[in-house]
Amino acid sequence: MKRLVLLGASGSIGKQTLDVVKQHPDLFSIEALSVGKNIESLKEILSDFDIKEVCVQQQEDCEILQKEYPSIHFTYGEDGLKYLSELEEYDVLVNALVGFVGFMPTLSAIRHKHDVALANKETLVVGGELIKRALEEYGCKLYPIDSEHSAIFQCLQGNRSEDVKRLIITASGGAFREKTRDELKDVTLADALAHPNWSMGDKITVDCANMMNKGFEVIEAHWLFDMPFEKIDVVMHQESIVHSMVEYVDGSVMAQMGTPDMRLPIQYALSYPDRFERKADALDLCSVGELHFKEPDVRRYPLLALAYQCGEKGGNKPAVMNAVNDVANEAFRNGEIPFLMIEDLIITAVNTVPFKKIETVEDLLEANKWGHQFALEKIKGVKQ
Repeated sequence: MKRLVLLGASGSIGKQTLDVVKQHPDLFSIEALSVGKNIESLKEILSDFDIKEVCVQQQEDCEILQKEYPSIHFTYGEDGLKYLSELEEYDVLVNALVGFVGFMPTLSAIRHKHDVALANKETLVVGGELIKRALEEYGCKLYPIDSEHSAIFQCLQGNRSEDVKRLIITASGGAFREKTRDELKDVTLADALAHPNWSMGDKITVDCANMMNKGFEVIEAHWLFDMPFEKIDVVMHQESIVHSMVEYVDGSVMAQMGTPDMRLPIQYALSYPDRFERKADALDLCSVGELHFKEPDVRRYPLLALAYQCGEKGGNKPAVMNAVNDVANEAFRNGEIPFLMIEDLIITAVNTVPFKKIETVEDLLEANKWGHQFALEKIKGVKQ
């Protein structure tokens, strides 16, 4: 029995993690969890699971829930997330949070000698060096939940890292993969959220539409697998059947395939090194018929090229890129800026911020704050 702390339980990955636990109640238990503002979803979860500790986003909700559920201990905010990650009586932190807020709980869990199943890619994008240092110091493991990184993780099993020629991350291209850049000028939020293959949260789906998400995954792969950027490639694959591949020095290419279902990588991250049965639709390659692959056009997706540049440069560049994206993505979802302005803001910020090494958490917080302020000021100017 693995005891889990689940952060982001009401989001897409969180809900699917709960599904995995429901399928295997003899193997996994949820000891504590967090949700944001979705209190109705929380109440549904509490009716299905015996939870001891809960974190919500707002103090008001925390106080109301504490009276309604006196046998559960409630906390709130970022301090509450940190509190859950530092609990002693659990085995694995499942970090399904979205955005920079996921970094500190990951670091805190590792510092308290807990392994982490990671879906929060921003953790490694902004602070990969700090996380890697902590993993080595405290002897903990980081298990990837993202389908692409889970695929690579699986393809690496039983092989030596020195025999790897390159990692190949597949990309669906998101909702706008058939559109030209001219056609992107007037796209709406509804257009961006119409992902052809995956069902995900709004923020990540918008990140997929401009390939910022794939850029994040390149940086994440660099830290997860200790692989230089020149050995990490991205390949367009519209069917999302091949989740990623590993090419070895002898020319062999190993691919992990499956239906577009996040429950598979979630379960593998929790069950590793074992594999458990799972109720799911089997992959029928005869029904799929054809698989297509092509090289990504970095002129069409400039944020993918920018992510490589930021990853190579390191320091505060990836953190600023992520911070500006957080603000710009939300502004687009709120109807405050057009879709293409997300790219403009991120590229301008990365080229503007003076380079600084990230050696402490305080350095990281400073870079995140700079990026947020930069984006907010630019967007404020647009509104005026």
